[in-house]
Amino acid sequence: MNDVKNADPKRKAGEQLPLVFSHDAASGRDDLLISERLAAAVSIVDAWPTWPSPVVVLAGPVGSGKSHLARIWRELSGAVDIHPELGSDAAVAAAAGPVLFEDADRLGFDDNALFHVINSVRENGTSLLITSRLWPMSWPVLLPDLRSRLKAATVVEIGEPDEALLSQVIVKLFADRQLYIDDKLVLYIVVRMERSLNAAQTIVERLDRLALSRGTKITRSLAAEVLNELGNSEPAD
Repeated sequence: MNDVKNADPKRKAGEQLPLVFSHDAASGRDDLLISERLAAAVSIVDAWPTWPSPVVVLAGPVGSGKSHLARIWRELSGAVDIHPELGSDAAVAAAAGPVLFEDADRLGFDDNALFHVINSVRENGTSLLITSRLWPMSWPVLLPDLRSRLKAATVVEIGEPDEALLSQVIVKLFADRQLYIDDKLVLYIVVRMERSLNAAQTIVERLDRLALSRGTKITRSLAAEVLNELGNSEPAD
């Protein structure tokens, strides 16, 4: 039995230039795979504009789905991206409509600039969505007034994806490439991979390109090779 079936007749086994292929990854609200660890975050996005507070923070580890939800909210609300730093017009943008600030803990920000953004949002009845790997209380905030504003924000935590969700994600990612993968191979990958949506994306992309470049099907041995290259080990007994 083949581990994966190629459903696209245009994909030739002997193709040596896999980069010429593209795929349309389904990333809209209707394509979102919802699990218990993501339910609260999905609910807050769906609840806009009737949020419990004008500032919402989605906090979760890398690959937890924050960026996907942020894109959905940006499309829903018409928000514009901002980076509150010295000399930016972030507060002006916040006065005009919803704004999105992604990766706050990684990109950093100016305390005063973010404080003015939040004030602008509150005064003008708009909304601010922030994504971060860390809770706001872990950010290096020195301005007491900003810390007070952040305490009033609604913080929604997203946990690491479980095996069930990762299995669904991998099946979806292959389906986006018009490939349909065997359940046993999905399980083989999931129990050995890093628990993140980013890892799932990377594994599927590498498997697809490697299989195309070699003119082979996606099999357990090919999956083992990719997982080993990414530093994933055998599951514990």
